Amino acid sequence: MSDIGTLNEGSLHAVLKQRYSRPGDEFEVPLDRFVIDIKRGNQLIEIQTVSFGSMGKKLDHLLSEYQILLVHPIAVATYLDRPGKNPRKSPKRGSIFSLFEELVSVPTLIDHPNLTIEAVLVSVDKTQIVDPDARRGRGGFRTVNRSLREVHSTHRFDGATALLDLIPIQDLPPRFTTADLAAAAGVSRDVAQRIAYCFRPLGLFHQHERTKAGFVYSLS
Repeated sequence: MSDIGTLNEGSLHAVLKQRYSRPGDEFEVPLDRFVIDIKRGNQLIEIQTVSFGSMGKKLDHLLSEYQILLVHPIAVATYLDRPGKNPRKSPKRGSIFSLFEELVSVPTLIDHPNLTIEAVLVSVDKTQIVDPDARRGRGGFRTVNRSLREVHSTHRFDGATALLDLIPIQDLPPRFTTADLAAAAGVSRDVAQRIAYCFRPLGLFHQHERTKAGFVYSLS
């Protein structure tokens, strides 16, 4: 691990970078105006533990010349470590569908032939400290680190059609709303709306008229 640069990264990012590294890789490589986590010849590996929104310019600039593997951990279980308290499990749980929370930032890049996305379902320990200025809803605590507890599974997506496999399309009517999509996939309406937002510009969903129940879609 000593030969892998960290650039003040969190524990979760550092451990995943170690997990994806191979002998001969280069780390924290300056490339044009960007810094790359792992460079392996013409392949770039980016460990993105936060929003994809910050990745847009980097992907736009580099995808034409490089194969990029974008690795994103999703916490399906989180254990809170706070001062003076025993660690406890957070009620918040992610799932593979949490990936769409990030994909809405880069929907037109999902189907780029040089981009592969790998979602890693993990359990994490979240270390928090008391912070009176923390935003409402965080209970006066601020997260200072996330560390990996366990890797449960990985899911690789080479293009939009691989993402479509997450949806039980056989359970959808010929014309459907995001409420129908939510029921079929077993997700919330908000998540279903994010899925539709991503799939429409990719040509996977065709958007029809708007009704009282919302926009009507069909499979392209």
